[in-house]
Amino acid sequence: MPGLNDKQLEACCYTDGPLLILAGAGSGKTRVITHKIAYLIDELGVNPYNILAITFTNKAAKEMRERVDNLVSYGAEYIWVSTFHSMCVRILRKHINKIGGTKDFTIYDTDEQKVVIKEVLKYLNIDPKMYPEKAMLSAISNAKEKYMSPDDYERENATSFRDQQIAKVYREYQKRLRSNNALDFDDLIYQTIFLFETNPDVLEEYQDRFQYIMVDEYQDTNHTQFILVKQLAAKHRNLCVVGDDDQSIYKFRGANIYNILNFENEYKDAKVVKLEQNYRSTANILNAANAVIANNEGRKDKTLWTEREDGEKITFTRYDNEKDEGRGIASKIKTIKNGGNSLDNVAVLYRTNAQSRALEEQLIYENIPYKVFGGQNFYGRKEIKDIICYLKILVNPSDDQSVKRVINVPKRGIGDATVDKISTFAMGNGIDLYDALLDIAEIPGMSRNVEKIGKFTELIEGFKSMLNPEEYSLVELYEEILDKTGYTEALKAEGTDEAKARMENLKELETKIVNYEENAEYPNLTELLEEIALVADVDENEDEDNPTAKVTLMTLHSAKGLEFPYVFIAGMEERLFPSGMSMDSDDPDALEEERRLCYVGITRAMDKLYLSAAVTRMMYGNTNYTEDSRFIDEIPSHYLERDGRERYKSNNMSSASSFGTGKTFGGYGGSLPGVMGGRGIATPKVKPVNYYSQSNPSANPGFGKAFPMGDVGSAESYQVGDKVKHLKFGVGIVKSITPKSGDKEVVVDFERVGEKTMFSSLVKLKKL
Repeated sequence: MPGLNDKQLEACCYTDGPLLILAGAGSGKTRVITHKIAYLIDELGVNPYNILAITFTNKAAKEMRERVDNLVSYGAEYIWVSTFHSMCVRILRKHINKIGGTKDFTIYDTDEQKVVIKEVLKYLNIDPKMYPEKAMLSAISNAKEKYMSPDDYERENATSFRDQQIAKVYREYQKRLRSNNALDFDDLIYQTIFLFETNPDVLEEYQDRFQYIMVDEYQDTNHTQFILVKQLAAKHRNLCVVGDDDQSIYKFRGANIYNILNFENEYKDAKVVKLEQNYRSTANILNAANAVIANNEGRKDKTLWTEREDGEKITFTRYDNEKDEGRGIASKIKTIKNGGNSLDNVAVLYRTNAQSRALEEQLIYENIPYKVFGGQNFYGRKEIKDIICYLKILVNPSDDQSVKRVINVPKRGIGDATVDKISTFAMGNGIDLYDALLDIAEIPGMSRNVEKIGKFTELIEGFKSMLNPEEYSLVELYEEILDKTGYTEALKAEGTDEAKARMENLKELETKIVNYEENAEYPNLTELLEEIALVADVDENEDEDNPTAKVTLMTLHSAKGLEFPYVFIAGMEERLFPSGMSMDSDDPDALEEERRLCYVGITRAMDKLYLSAAVTRMMYGNTNYTEDSRFIDEIPSHYLERDGRERYKSNNMSSASSFGTGKTFGGYGGSLPGVMGGRGIATPKVKPVNYYSQSNPSANPGFGKAFPMGDVGSAESYQVGDKVKHLKFGVGIVKSITPKSGDKEVVVDFERVGEKTMFSSLVKLKKL
């Protein structure tokens, strides 16, 4: 077959028995699958009716279908090219009656599932605040992905009261789905497996039909998908799976990397073909990717190579802070554009959604068009718009739209019909909606809602009382809104990955407010909202015939499968990437998945890769000193060009253990002198507090409070041999004090954790 390299040709021509194709990034795996199908039909005379090709997304299935149609001259329409779910729908439509269903079943989407769960919780008298709908659906979905029935789940979690409650919800939820003649998406695979287990004749029908099975992106399969494929391939065993264990990054969605790692144990006679020639990236980029991923232990050995030239070295830049990082990236993008390149060729990748805010703002300031791939612009995200609406009401109670948005967010039992009636009353009497809410007891027919609406207006009036810059900072107001409205509590109770991402975004909004207060001459809420509005109002309209070229912003997870000539990866810092959660996890694969994510990010770049980190980064309202990501150290220096001012770094330094834990500079909120561009502690909003006078010395006092620096020692206040106390490490003895980099490096032998090397200006020690 023309156009295939030797390994691709070998994979295409091997047709008898199990085959594992380890397809490295950019190695042409889709090309191999489609040519293999063509080879089976045109060269071996296999009936197209006997071929099944499974992929994960409708988009991928459509692309594969189009390629197969172009390659196969006859009978292509008889090949099943399908996603897992659409394949199962076809099977169940024909045979579900054998397991007690009817062929006209309905498939419930997420909103319909929530309605059922809500009914179940009410029926079982289970508090939805303790057991939120989304959390219940997530638990049920996880159980189904493990092929666990309600009874299985109950037995598996016999010692957990909460899980026993979930089992009750799961059982009643399934009962109601059956009575509604409905399935959810997890049921499609679950019930197909159950159908095959309980009806061997039906299984044999599909085994005989699908004599040649190909599965794309096999590293992303979960447990039920593994079972289903194993069932279908059991008779003829002509199973070809294609994937890359080094790109297994969806564990949070249920993907099980061991499906691909253990393929040869499952099929002892399996042949393995490695596709290692990359057609996408320059040699320097590939060599860097190979060097990083080689540090993982749980992987199949392979090394990408290319016939392309070495290309430019990877550029790594350390900026002072995340704002400078955004400016620097924007500046480099302008240089790329001025060099005659389209902005469509540029992507900026990051580990968490919350990182997009600082990047978006700098792109807007530089008038660089951008789009957020697979998501909304930061200020367009639901949780951000919700809280900003709360803030808007405080300065402009006449903003009816903001009132309508949040009057029942989080849920307070105030329905749309009630709001419509109050709104009609307000318009009829020539008053604002909020004024009508204040007089709710006077509105006819509203007696049942007086208490609920009264609690809402009490909240708003309470927040209004905090609009005094002499007594309260804007950050304190913001934190009060999140707390008193129950917004944060509701997200925590939900417990889903989506809820965690929303909480990260809310913390990033807090960072925005802290930055504003540090820089504004006279901080006030009106000016803050104006500043937000200027960067939030990005024109999304464009001429369809002349679309504007735009930089693509996306998370590293969203970037898988894509490629760009110019790629930036921002936030290459310990505890950000890799994430702190992965570093603290007991799961040995957690950190390795972060490294696989880095590998995916690096291999998105075709011609030029830019990596960056910030020396200090404000996250969750706190400024943290950061240490370069270990992934930077794993790239050999001859592939890396370091750009920008280097900052000190010590392997012994407490940044890995103290600064990276979410604590800020030995426990302080705000910026320390000489760190954030020369700024000192955030402008005091309340009376200064002595940190050591607090009843709980380990608590983080937060922002909006200033702390007398005389209470903790500089290097001048203690000497070698003195006993000192550190906020995190406890009591220790000063072993040495050495001038270094314009500072003083202090070595302390702590009783609890041993020796630590620290810089005097950053980690404060109290002499005992």
